[in-house]
Amino acid sequence: MSDKEIKVTDKRMFTPAGELREEYRFLDEKSIATEAAPEPPPAPPERTTRQEAPPAPPAAAPPRPPAAAPPGYPDPSEGSARLELPGTPPGLGAPTFYDLAAVLAEPVALYLGDLELAEGQSAENLEMARLHIDLLDVLRQKTAGNLTAQESAFLEDLLYRLRVRYVQKRG
Repeated sequence: MSDKEIKVTDKRMFTPAGELREEYRFLDEKSIATEAAPEPPPAPPERTTRQEAPPAPPAAAPPRPPAAAPPGYPDPSEGSARLELPGTPPGLGAPTFYDLAAVLAEPVALYLGDLELAEGQSAENLEMARLHIDLLDVLRQKTAGNLTAQESAFLEDLLYRLRVRYVQKRG
């Protein structure tokens, strides 16, 4: 018989009593913060033939703390030139892992047919939706061990929700 030790790690979000585990408490804090300040639903757009002014930009999110530069790259706090993205309000900070995951996940709703195009047409394409979900899974695999607990939980939850929605659409 071998003397190898087997370690079992419970990675579920909830305890057997149904409470959120300590490493996922940040999710509960976010939901409480969003419940405290609910936003009114947007008014449906009016269909008119006249030219209307573009809608006012949404309120700016609080500035994010600057991210540390990876080894071998200049530190942004040392006065090096910053990359300014067009159309981005100043002071938002550098893009984060959450931004990357959101950009990769954004087309999934469109390809699942949950969003309509401007002309009222559907862009449902389950193969493209599957491709974007698979790209997020590649990101999860390639970043394994390099993410914070919050980033990892965010990506796992995002993948779970997208896969469930994909299976619902596929039938």
